[in-house]
Amino acid sequence: MKKLILLVLLSASFVTARINANFFYNNDFPNNLIGTASRPESAGKIEIESADDFLLNSHVNITSATFTGIIPANSTINDVRVEIYRVFPKDSDTVRTPNVLTRTNSPSDVAFADRSSNDGNLSFSTSVLSANFTALNSVLNGINPSPNQTTGGEGPVTGEEVRFTIDLLTPINLPIDHYFFIPQVELAGTDNFFWLPSERPIVSGTPFSPDLQSWIRNADLDPDWSRIGADVVGGTTFNGAFSLTGVPDSGSTALLLSIAVVAMFYLRRRVCSATIR
Repeated sequence: MKKLILLVLLSASFVTARINANFFYNNDFPNNLIGTASRPESAGKIEIESADDFLLNSHVNITSATFTGIIPANSTINDVRVEIYRVFPKDSDTVRTPNVLTRTNSPSDVAFADRSSNDGNLSFSTSVLSANFTALNSVLNGINPSPNQTTGGEGPVTGEEVRFTIDLLTPINLPIDHYFFIPQVELAGTDNFFWLPSERPIVSGTPFSPDLQSWIRNADLDPDWSRIGADVVGGTTFNGAFSLTGVPDSGSTALLLSIAVVAMFYLRRRVCSATIR
């Protein structure tokens, strides 16, 4: 009987812990190894998407994010977007022949979800971490199909190191899966946002496995993707500087609570039956 009561108490404790367990991923520890362009399509500019991955072991509503990159001083921000992709071959055409070296462990062809400040479902603020920051290499225009994918990069890029803090006014609901996060910043005129890399392997932040490398594509390469380090620069790999915060999905939490209540009711009946005997 004591064992049954203990099991009931443990079940209740597990449910309470599950309800209160928010999701937090952090690898927003930027370094100066490279800056990779990431922007939505706008007048005179084709879309560029830089992507890095994260892993969810529970059903989560993503409510906020941060990411860090370089923008020119006094630039005007017209739009901030975030996109979520699943891992290829999900949401992808697996019959066509890719125009890149590999699609293994790349983002999928099309986005799973997105939010935008211009659409009114995302708000953002910025903080300057450094007024004069130089990334040692960059990727902007040299995003090419195979066999011309390797350019070595396009050289240093300098500007303000800026952290973007994102509030998702409409949270992004994500089931258990492996995903890619894509931040995009539209700047006025000819200015560009360059996303900075972070730790690889992850030491200071939230390690997970498998930790996939970062990828990039532009509208001309779409729907394919190239690996920033292995394909474009050559001989290396990168992660992106970003963090995510979320809360448990209410549907999955309610289901878990219901299961626990049923289990406790069943155990209570067994306790009562044992007492009567």
